Amino acid sequence: MSRAEQPSRRTVLAAAVAVAVAGGAAPAAADAATGADPEDTDPVPARQVDHRSWTTHRDWSGGTARGTRAVAGERPGVVIGTPLGTTEYTDPHTGTKAAWAYATWTSPVHRLAVPATEVIASWNADTPQGTWIQIELKGTYSDGTDTPWYVMGRWAAGDQDIKRTSVDDQGDGRSSVWTDTFAIDDATTGLRLASCRLRLTLYRRPGARTTPTVRRLDVMGSDVPDRFTVPASTPGLARELAVPRYSQEIHKGQYPEYDNGGEAWCSPTSSQMVIEYLGGRLTEEQLAWVDPSYADPQVCHAARYTYDHQYSGCGNWPFNAAYAATFEGIRSVVTRLGSLTDLERLVAVGIPAITSQSFLAEELTGAGYGTAGHLMAVIGFTADGDVIANDPASDSDEEVRRVYKRREWENIWLRTKRYNAAGKVASGTGGVCYLYFPAGPAPGQRRVLTSLGLL
Repeated sequence: MSRAEQPSRRTVLAAAVAVAVAGGAAPAAADAATGADPEDTDPVPARQVDHRSWTTHRDWSGGTARGTRAVAGERPGVVIGTPLGTTEYTDPHTGTKAAWAYATWTSPVHRLAVPATEVIASWNADTPQGTWIQIELKGTYSDGTDTPWYVMGRWAAGDQDIKRTSVDDQGDGRSSVWTDTFAIDDATTGLRLASCRLRLTLYRRPGARTTPTVRRLDVMGSDVPDRFTVPASTPGLARELAVPRYSQEIHKGQYPEYDNGGEAWCSPTSSQMVIEYLGGRLTEEQLAWVDPSYADPQVCHAARYTYDHQYSGCGNWPFNAAYAATFEGIRSVVTRLGSLTDLERLVAVGIPAITSQSFLAEELTGAGYGTAGHLMAVIGFTADGDVIANDPASDSDEEVRRVYKRREWENIWLRTKRYNAAGKVASGTGGVCYLYFPAGPAPGQRRVLTSLGLL
């Protein structure tokens, strides 16, 4: 499918919007034409996002360890100590059944400062050959009842032992998991997730000494209000970062087994641009599998190693972040930000952001296309406050750098409701982004990341 035809996996998260529209709350025709909505005049909550990270030896020494142990040093984490036993896993994408030794680590319960309608987990991990990890989430609703344990991902850096995968058809009639996102099924009921905990299961071949190491674990909960438009922010400091430019479009038809080829590779292409800006490099040996006639083979590599075999695409948000963190010296997280001011502060200290947005062609001047879901890298701001983006949906590497109007771009990124090409109400991502940053951030970077709840 082309980027304009690619359905948004978050269309299913618009259930609350559909309920409201069916109940007679559709915007007036004049409002639909302008993108405004009567609800948009409601006060916006001061805080919409809660973020919790586990990164330190003290963090890993907490929680509940069953067969795992915390490791200290410059790069603390959690590893397999003495496995609990063995279990069999049949890979749904290959049919291969194998025995695996396993151990688990469960985080303490985290009470969300923002009772959430959506939750996303992300992680940074090392998985040597013969190892992999599973990430699960369990929560307590605002009425005191519990969710089941939901699988948020089965992941390995490589693709020889298992095929990395999300898990479909998870739900309890009140919440569901859509690829990489936990969501309350009907937010109009007032039901929210009040607290949650994460469980890691670490796997290795029976009798082996190798172990996966999880070095960072994050959970982001949010309750972003439904809105077609968002308040305008005031432009701040102008700066542009020297981020490499790669086009996804020059990879059309290459390796169609990974989401139909380059036409759909906006996420891994954006990831590879920022990874290389931060100093991440692939070796000739790592790229040896790519056809030598292909330009920018590292983009093909990124597509292969972010590919989600259940979603059948390269756009799984935590899988992209986890791929970035396989590069020495890079850490990553999936989160939501509240304004372009947050992005300006990040760019000011040398941290670009990969953002997710959906829009019609006429909603973003100069894009030349519309999309139900697209990733691009924000690399700077002009003196007038307009957004400088490396947009991989460009015909060549040289054309990747774009300047988009601030007000248009801000709205398509931060809104949660929009009209699709058929004129129907659909969902927006509400400020989702991937942030990749140095493992040892400079003082200014540390200050900004800390202020956003990420360190």
